[in-house]
Amino acid sequence: MTTVKNSLNGISAETKRSQLLMAAAYAAAILLGAACGFWGGETLHAFADFISTVFVRLFKFISVPIIAVSIIATLANFSQSRETGRIFRHTVFYTLFTTVLAAGLAALLYVFFSPANVTVVDAQNVAAKVTQHSYLEYVKTIVPDNLIAPFLSANVLSVLLIAAAVGLAVGRMKPGRPQEVMLAFFTGVQEVLFILVKWVIRVLPVGIFGFISGLVVEMTHGVELSGLGAYFATILSANFVQMIVVLPLLMLARGVDPIRVARGMAPALALAFFSKSSAGTLPVTMSCSENNVGVRSSVARFVLPICTTINMNGCAAFILVTVIYLMQNAGADITPMTLAVWVLISTLAAVGNAGVPMGCFFLSASLLVSMNVPITLLGVILPFYAVIDMIETTLNVWSDSTVAALVNRDLSEADAR
Repeated sequence: MTTVKNSLNGISAETKRSQLLMAAAYAAAILLGAACGFWGGETLHAFADFISTVFVRLFKFISVPIIAVSIIATLANFSQSRETGRIFRHTVFYTLFTTVLAAGLAALLYVFFSPANVTVVDAQNVAAKVTQHSYLEYVKTIVPDNLIAPFLSANVLSVLLIAAAVGLAVGRMKPGRPQEVMLAFFTGVQEVLFILVKWVIRVLPVGIFGFISGLVVEMTHGVELSGLGAYFATILSANFVQMIVVLPLLMLARGVDPIRVARGMAPALALAFFSKSSAGTLPVTMSCSENNVGVRSSVARFVLPICTTINMNGCAAFILVTVIYLMQNAGADITPMTLAVWVLISTLAAVGNAGVPMGCFFLSASLLVSMNVPITLLGVILPFYAVIDMIETTLNVWSDSTVAALVNRDLSEADAR
């Protein structure tokens, strides 16, 4: 417990100044963007629109390759663990199952809250682009006909398919120097992209200025913001219901005491909330899982690193609600089939979000850009994303803990037979 407290205090002291500076930068960007939107002339409005366009291009530039290399590196490394195949199969099952539940719950809550539109930007043209093809035709575009085109067109789902195939193929290569080179290459590219993401995050207040200015210009033409409250309510409800109701019920169904697991994992959950990093919390998560919950070391030390990479319950909910909401604002018709398709897409995309700072936000932006949906509203969501990210990270670590406890239970039952 002392180690956990020291880690939490250390992270808090280390990041306090940067968080305050970033919060101040966000506030300044919002105020300047609002002032530019209300009182700026055509020149300032054109400058803000230029900034928005630049950041849209940056989102597309970073998101697509980082998704690809993250999936390739993850699947290639996982394929090496043949001796732990049984644990891996149970882990993947529970990971996908809980993520689908999170996305499905978010879809149901979206229907329940029915957030109203905030703005419509060129709605008729955008709606035509989004809905002009049937879903079968859309699925056909996911299957690539060459290696480069999906990256050039920012077809995220096609990139996901390519990355999954390449990652599995690298993992199936004969152990030796060629495989080591491939693994080192993709891991190195991943690290380079992570550095680029950190640089973009540092200048995000500039992007907020452009997005807020553009939104305020729209507001001066009669735009209502009431729908944002229902949007945030949907996001938060999806996270809390998954955290407090769905995952505990899943544990109870498998004979695991959720209260005991929650008590044992409390230090890790607190650290996840304040650090906003499930990867940074991993050492504490593993310690709590082994020492407080009683998960065997072989399970905790294999399952939790995997879950930290691919088990993104909170991210799946955020992607689904955000993408659907912005599509709706752009004029697309949101049908039950649309929601069902995006439950699957959000699940796969969340798995592809492995280890990326602010990955849910960047990934949502990339998906929207690939469908020609305006992302102006993301500039309004961004200042509040820090709070959402804290809750999502806590949910992700709680879900990781749940999967570890469930896998441990399954293996214990199998060993007792």
